This record gives sequence, structure tokens and C-alpha cells, in this order.
Amino acid sequence: MNSEFTLSLFTENHIGVLNQVTNILTRRQINIESITASESAVHGVHLITLVVITTEELVSKVAGQMEKLIDVIKVFVHTADEIIHEEVALYKVGTKELMHKVNLEQIVRENGARILEITPEYAVIECTGHKADTSVLFEKLRPYGILQFARSGRVAITKQQKELVQYLEEMDAAGNQ
Repeated sequence: MNSEFTLSLFTENHIGVLNQVTNILTRRQINIESITASESAVHGVHLITLVVITTEELVSKVAGQMEKLIDVIKVFVHTADEIIHEEVALYKVGTKELMHKVNLEQIVRENGARILEITPEYAVIECTGHKADTSVLFEKLRPYGILQFARSGRVAITKQQKELVQYLEEMDAAGNQ
């Protein structure tokens, strides 16, 4: 049965790593639902966060293949209950439409969002939350004319105690024996 998994790949920051990772997923016909990349807490190590929908067996296989890549240090696979995650969405809506037909401040407040900028032509609203949260605000703003919309990929941290730093320390200790 297909489920949603979040893969956290800790990599060296080299050209082509992301291409190699996506090739592994493409060969297995696994679509990427969300992707983000950033620095991690470890100097010189980057974090690629991928969200995929597949089977547990297949996600384990691709994680193993990804760990064999030279620039990949470690891959962790998580289910939704093992992580804390958020996405950021930006909405650009026409100011005139909103101001004449609805109280923009009320919609923003009800959805835990905030106004980033207001001009005579448009307003930019930011909402942080799960995809469902940002989709609710999208639907509330749709009747007033969304000029632009952008949503980030998932940013996630784990609930578990053991993180990459401890993993690297254990690897180092094992190598020194």
C-alpha cells in the first residue's frame, strides 16, 4: 500500500547530487511531491528533504541506493508521525478586490497568516503550516482573485533523539577502533 514518506538526505554540497538522487527515483517511477535543499546543522553538510508517495519496501530500496552515492552521507526515511514539518505559502491578491468585498485582516487572522506587503495594486500574504492549511487559505482567497501563488517544499525535523551529528560521531568512533 502506498504511503507518504519524507526522506532526509545529508550530502556533501557537490554539483550533480540532486540529479543522481532524482535519477534513482525516476528509474523506480516515484514522483517527488515536494523537495527542499539547505544547509544542515553540520558545517559543510547539506540537507535535501524529499516527500514521496510509495510503498515501504520501495522507499527502503531507494534510500539504500541513495546511500551508495559517493556524495550522500546518510539517508533517513520518516513517516508523518515521526517528523515536525511545515511549508510556506505566498499569495498575491488584488488589493481593490479584497478591500471592497471582504475584510482582509479577518481572513488573515482566522488562518494564522500575515500580510507581508500591501500596495495600491496588490497584497502579499504569507501562511505557514501543513499543505492542508495553506490550501484552505488558497480556497478562501480564490473568489477575490489570486494573482500569484507559490508554496515551498516541506521543511522537516525529526522527533527522534538520534540525529546526524550523533550518527557521524558513531561512524567516527567505529572507524578509529
